[in-house]
Amino acid sequence: MLILSGVDYDAIRLSIKVAFAATLLSLPFGVAYAYVMTFFRFRGKVLLEVLVNLPLTLPPVVMGYLLLIGLGKEGWLAPLLETLGVRIIFTWKAAVLASALVGFPLLVRSIRLGMETIDARLIQASRTLGAGRLDTLFTIILPLSRGGIVAGSSLMFARSLGEFGATIIVAGNMPGVTQTIPLAIYDYAGSPGGDRAALSLCVVAIAISVLVLLAHEMLLRKLARRE
Repeated sequence: MLILSGVDYDAIRLSIKVAFAATLLSLPFGVAYAYVMTFFRFRGKVLLEVLVNLPLTLPPVVMGYLLLIGLGKEGWLAPLLETLGVRIIFTWKAAVLASALVGFPLLVRSIRLGMETIDARLIQASRTLGAGRLDTLFTIILPLSRGGIVAGSSLMFARSLGEFGATIIVAGNMPGVTQTIPLAIYDYAGSPGGDRAALSLCVVAIAISVLVLLAHEMLLRKLARRE
């Protein structure tokens, strides 16, 4: 039987909220990045490949610390944030940025795979008929990349649900404010008698992940049947 407190429900709601926000925030940038890297040739492309994939190899704590020194009170962007009256560090917005940064490579990879499968003759035909780059993007490339976009978004969402290292550095672990499911499990695991509560949240996390993956598979199969 699941044992969930009000704070646990807050952590569940916040985790879903952060995952949705991180996915929506990253999606336009992921599409633009994948488009440029797939259909353009330029110097420095290898460097961009390395930069976008860094979050896959670096410990999430490193990514979180870089965000902290960039967005903190003494950070590089502190004067701009103060001018705009925006506070990010130790709020749920910091958790969104951390999740977006760590999950971005998975999103880009999936979208690129979708774009790379497009028949180049279709793009050439649209150009021959007078379509510009934007017309081709919105009428040919994006519709034919739906599978990759859906796959990348699903993976991004699932990855954001499980983000821990970067989140705890930039958002902290404040129950009801910035505490997500992984952070709550971490708290319970280190507390006497917290085993059952930690296990309950583990079950919830597994259930949400299974639902996301099922939706992912169903959407991909539906798109495949239409194509």
